[in-house]
Amino acid sequence: MRIPLPASSSDRTVMPAGHYRLVIFDCDGTLVDSQHNIIAAMQSAFDQFGRPLPTPEAVRRQVGLSLEIAITRLLPAEEQSAADEIVEAYRVIVRALRSGGGIAEPLYDGIRDLILSLDHPEMFLGVATGKNLVGLEHTLALHGLRERFHTLQTADRALSKPHPDMVLRAMAETACEPQETVMIGDTSFDIEMARAAGVTAIGVAWGYHPAEELTAAGAHHVLKSPAELIGCLQSLSANR
Repeated sequence: MRIPLPASSSDRTVMPAGHYRLVIFDCDGTLVDSQHNIIAAMQSAFDQFGRPLPTPEAVRRQVGLSLEIAITRLLPAEEQSAADEIVEAYRVIVRALRSGGGIAEPLYDGIRDLILSLDHPEMFLGVATGKNLVGLEHTLALHGLRERFHTLQTADRALSKPHPDMVLRAMAETACEPQETVMIGDTSFDIEMARAAGVTAIGVAWGYHPAEELTAAGAHHVLKSPAELIGCLQSLSANR
């Protein structure tokens, strides 16, 4: 975990994010575009047990939830007994893809520059995701960004979105208050989680839920591109 050193008064500079000290990102659909892996693995897992394949749109709708909840929601009520088997099959498929180098999770355009621009001795960056910790560590390391993040919250170590547990844990680990924290994500689950935790909620329009759903869920703003984030945070900070 990369912990920033306190800045001396002579070294202190204006934070790029206004008064926000903790910026938490969702991963799938926000930092990286992982939908093709997730859809392929999910359909393969369902196929192994002779279940009707969920549509790509149906799978995208569940991204961000814990795997167990996502698969339960994709199964008809009369087939819930198959959930545990499909969950384990999905995990086996993803582990095989990861070990074989078959996972493709490109960063969205502008994300790397955004993460680098948020580097500041008094700021913390975090991730709150439906991935498990092994998967998240792999994704961040693959893009050379692991050391940029101070707190990682995953669905195998915390309650699933939209419960506020992940955000609350991130704030506890970094000693940040709700008014100093922002959650950024592409799904209504992210926005609902942020609002439940009492932090600023910002949606992104390039992910897996439509922008109007993010607004309806309570997003304070929806970004059209990563380049808008710093200006958005500075504006929200100035208006509080």
